[in-house]
Amino acid sequence: MIPFDFEYYKPETVEEAVQIYFDLNSKGKKPLYYGGGTEIISMARAFNIYTGAVIDIKGIPECNVQELNDNKLIIGSAVTLTQIAEANLFPVLSLTVQRIADHTIQDKITLGGNIAGTIIYRESVLPLLISGSEVTIADLNGLKQVPLMDILEKRIKLSSGDFIVNAAIDSHFLSLPYVHSKRTKSDKIDYPLITLAALKDNNRINIAFSGVCSYPFRSLLIEDYLNDTNLPNNIRVNNVINNIPDLVLSDLTGSAEYRKFVLQKMLMEVLSKLEGI
Repeated sequence: MIPFDFEYYKPETVEEAVQIYFDLNSKGKKPLYYGGGTEIISMARAFNIYTGAVIDIKGIPECNVQELNDNKLIIGSAVTLTQIAEANLFPVLSLTVQRIADHTIQDKITLGGNIAGTIIYRESVLPLLISGSEVTIADLNGLKQVPLMDILEKRIKLSSGDFIVNAAIDSHFLSLPYVHSKRTKSDKIDYPLITLAALKDNNRINIAFSGVCSYPFRSLLIEDYLNDTNLPNNIRVNNVINNIPDLVLSDLTGSAEYRKFVLQKMLMEVLSKLEGI
């Protein structure tokens, strides 16, 4: 149970949602957009957030779409992880979201919530990063499409009142060879020690990581090292590990050195599976 009262709104259009947000914000309500609500509920119960109003975006058609349109796969921000997995329109994304939380929670977690949430892993962004996906952002001026990599800097960079409407993946990426690999401390369903997703596109491996640093990332420099076929595989992998863009996580799940050890094994598997395809 959430330990405070709040107002509830369920707009039917993007424009209505944004307008409601700014109206409520001007009254000091500190509104939050609401999709699946798992993070809002858990953080509110722990007294880590407070809001006077929630704006449920599940009534907005553009946030619920999951379809191929004009050679792009469009997935709305209110589409749940279960719906993505069952549709299986982008296999590496489907496989990734199946390993996030358990089946009950997957029915609640939405794509937009996982992308923009505060939990550091946000694994669903990995397939979107390696496929050069774009996201549609709603703000007071309407809708704008931007590459996900352009607004992902440790966390999604959204201005107050903005929200993610959907993600768009070029159909070219939907059937490419891929690898998804996740290592956890104990159970299959757990926060990752490391998760990676990789695609082979035009003889080049695109790869993104969660659990290595305190945020998910894709690094073009790392991809250059990984794809340097003039070097032996072990040297390529060591070059990747030596050029991680930030401090490697060290926590109760695993030390930084252990994560590097596991990552080395995972990267060798990626090369073994994708090279020569």
